[in-house]
Amino acid sequence: MNKLMTRTKHHPGTRPPVRHDTRRPGSTPRRTAPGGSTPRTASAGAPHPRPTDLFADRLLSVLSGRRPVHSMLRHTAGRAYDELAWLAERGPLRARGTNPVVRDIGYYVPRPGAIEAFARIGAGDQLRAMAFRLEYGPDNRWRCTAVELGGPRMPHMDDD
Repeated sequence: MNKLMTRTKHHPGTRPPVRHDTRRPGSTPRRTAPGGSTPRTASAGAPHPRPTDLFADRLLSVLSGRRPVHSMLRHTAGRAYDELAWLAERGPLRARGTNPVVRDIGYYVPRPGAIEAFARIGAGDQLRAMAFRLEYGPDNRWRCTAVELGGPRMPHMDDD
């Protein structure tokens, strides 16, 4: 199964889980990014953030009103930009007094070059879900091809 969680829950004031197995692990296998590629490293050797993390943060910024919709124009493909503009117009993640944050991200890789991801968005005591699809293009860049939140969906505009 290819479903993974990429962010862990942080509970302030609680202790981390205790390791019960006292044996030391051998070498850690090298982590691969979604789609099977090895993450590129920055100058200090730190890996770049995963595309799921980047896009969850970008989409949240637009849907919460912190960034304009057109900032996602080069990061979307197909109908995703229209869906994002339609959602942002309704301001579904704008919260008064608290800024929404990405709590968890999970993803599923249905085929190489495609990622279906979900993010849990927290704002105060509210928890919302956001789903999005990423596809790796011939220009070696990830682009969002679909985005959804709970609630009404954008109506299809069929040509008659």
